[in-house]
Amino acid sequence: MDHTDHHASWGTAARATLHCLTGCAVGEILGMVIGTALAWGNAPTMVLAIALAFLFGYSFTLFSVVRSGLDLKSAVKVALAADTVSIAVMELVDNGIIALTPGAMDAHLSDGLFWGALLGGLAVAFVLTTPVNKWMIGRGKGHAVAHAHH
Repeated sequence: MDHTDHHASWGTAARATLHCLTGCAVGEILGMVIGTALAWGNAPTMVLAIALAFLFGYSFTLFSVVRSGLDLKSAVKVALAADTVSIAVMELVDNGIIALTPGAMDAHLSDGLFWGALLGGLAVAFVLTTPVNKWMIGRGKGHAVAHAHH
């Protein structure tokens, strides 16, 4: 199936990225909150946040394609194909911003810096991941794989 041109609109890419951002944000925020609340170090907190971002990101796609009638094994393959690059780019950008923001990794849950760096990083990640998703959808990859099952 040819997914070039009309399936690769900026609107389609933005919606795919927003879908990915939702799962990533849930996992990322949950991981950062848990790690910070438990006074874990920076590395274990980031590992937890990234792992949960992938888990929630994949889960959102997985549930939607299973609801469309796909069996679990096939749905897992679709979720991996649809979301891996998008989640990886989003997590790289978001965690890079958090790590490079002075004091953000040492901020507490009650600090505006904690939330500003986390939410700001997610916003920048959305902006930088949307063109990646547009490019991939235009080639029948990424979220185009999941859209075939909706």
